[in-house]
Amino acid sequence: MRKIFPALLLTLALSLPAFTVDKYQRPGPARLTKDGERWAVRTLHKLTLEEKIGQVFMIWCRASFLNVENPEYLQWREAMQKYHIGSFAMTVHVDGPFLLRSEPYEEAALANRMQRDSKLPLLFAADFERGVSTRLMGTTVFPHAMAFGAVGSREDVEKFGRISAQEARAVGIHWNFFPDADVNSNPANPIINTRSFGEDPKQVGDLVTAYIRGAHAAGMLVTVKHFPGHGDTATDSHLGVASVSGDRARLDSVELPPFRQAIAAGVDSVMVAHVTVPALDSDPNHVATISPAIVSDLLEKQLGFKGLIVTDALDMAGLTHLFASNIGRAAVEAFKAGNDLLLIPADLPASYNAMLQAVKSGEIPRQRLDHSVLKILKIKASLGLHEARLVDLGALPSVVGKPENLAFGQQVADAAVTLVRDNGKVLPLKHVGTTAAGLPYMTREETHNQTLAVLFSDDMRTDSGRAFGREFRARVPDARVIYVDPRVAAGMSDDVLKAVDEAQTVVAAVYVIPTAGKVGNSMAMTDVTGSLLQRLLDHAAAKTAVVAMGNPYLAADFPKIENYLCTFSNATVSEIGAVKALFGEIAIRGHLPVTIPNVAERGAGIERPPQVASGGQDGHN
Repeated sequence: MRKIFPALLLTLALSLPAFTVDKYQRPGPARLTKDGERWAVRTLHKLTLEEKIGQVFMIWCRASFLNVENPEYLQWREAMQKYHIGSFAMTVHVDGPFLLRSEPYEEAALANRMQRDSKLPLLFAADFERGVSTRLMGTTVFPHAMAFGAVGSREDVEKFGRISAQEARAVGIHWNFFPDADVNSNPANPIINTRSFGEDPKQVGDLVTAYIRGAHAAGMLVTVKHFPGHGDTATDSHLGVASVSGDRARLDSVELPPFRQAIAAGVDSVMVAHVTVPALDSDPNHVATISPAIVSDLLEKQLGFKGLIVTDALDMAGLTHLFASNIGRAAVEAFKAGNDLLLIPADLPASYNAMLQAVKSGEIPRQRLDHSVLKILKIKASLGLHEARLVDLGALPSVVGKPENLAFGQQVADAAVTLVRDNGKVLPLKHVGTTAAGLPYMTREETHNQTLAVLFSDDMRTDSGRAFGREFRARVPDARVIYVDPRVAAGMSDDVLKAVDEAQTVVAAVYVIPTAGKVGNSMAMTDVTGSLLQRLLDHAAAKTAVVAMGNPYLAADFPKIENYLCTFSNATVSEIGAVKALFGEIAIRGHLPVTIPNVAERGAGIERPPQVASGGQDGHN
């Protein structure tokens, strides 16, 4: 025994690395094996009614470092134990207009800890519409979906999906609430806009299916939203009830085709919107989320969707106003309509108890509950979570933020820049600011105040315009850069216009992007900033280039614009791409994926080869 025992210890020690590797998830295309299916069925039969109810709810968790005794973490752990929650939607904390993005390690470590504390494997989802960088720093930055529409490359979108999936799975996220299958046909839409690939149903469908292919190749579940289409609305459903007013023929030709393509491509889930659709359900109190005619009849029976149906967030005003006196009923009605997973209830205890009572009373048949719970368990098994639920923190440095992926994100943003108007007098801008020799103490070339950039945003304390300003000054060191927002625009108007009059060249970069739940939500500029931009154009339209860092429809409100570029995004890569295009450093070859009323049709775009102007300190000519 004295000889055998050390040998056994040695054998065990040598075998430990294999066990260590095996306990981590191994992302790959989701596939439900026979073993996984048996696990799902066995698990369903073992669950109590209370545990089954918990599996159909998904609640928020916010990625950050948290001590195990932190009240916020204890709250999530209590929800897992008391309400048997089976899924979490990962986001980050916000502070007013600031999105407090976290680090990949923080998210991955938190996901691992929650997985360890949960009886059943957890399903983690996130809104990674612009890749993982939407929520986490140090990851690959991509522009908004509409920028991909301006490029029009299915290969680029497929790669976008694949990279996003690789990084998401590395940090413990299994499911993305993307791609957006909405066809943005309404220029006044305050919540979709650049989140959509464009206004052409065929192109939207093609790019949606390309994203699905790429994401599936790297093992991420994907969702198409917002069924049956949120593109032709003028209301933010986070704040009120949006209505889709088209008749059935219009729905079949515009709104529904991208969803049909996504279903044919094997999309994992469909998210149902809080919108009224009179052509499908005439009840004015039936938003799509609680409409059996839209969920069970149209989506499941007519379109043949067999995957997971998920509500949009149940705490949105587009739904909650209907259940103000009994908020828990929102979950019951959504489930009865045909949804499988109930996302972000406004009141978890009330929603959970309402569901529990509805099943106990027979209002919701137990077979119906089992049907949805089994779907969810099978999805978890298809990801291999029944065998390994943790992610390897040591793998993050080799997966997240690869240089070639970062370069690809910039490449897409560069290619998306679209030139809509050009009077031939402004572009390309000149690289100026110092003498060519550039030796110490030599006299600077007199260019101060010749080049001016005015950056309009909702709040100049945010990151909007920072990358643009840095890149701009890197090319014109003594350029004047002025940041303006609605709080200061009126008081700064005289100074801004004086600077405009003194300058030889002016750039106005306007940051207007869709922002969920923003009070007074609109894709137009505010009265005060819009007035300042109009006065700027009155003074100097001929020498001004306007750059839409987001909403491409901006030019429709300012007919005096003579030079107009669109980036379709406010992401840092789009800011950098815009500056490179302004200075002629890259070819401009984007084309509008939407029509700008009274300005340009979809497909328009003035192409330009690289044409760096002379006079630069960097020797370009």
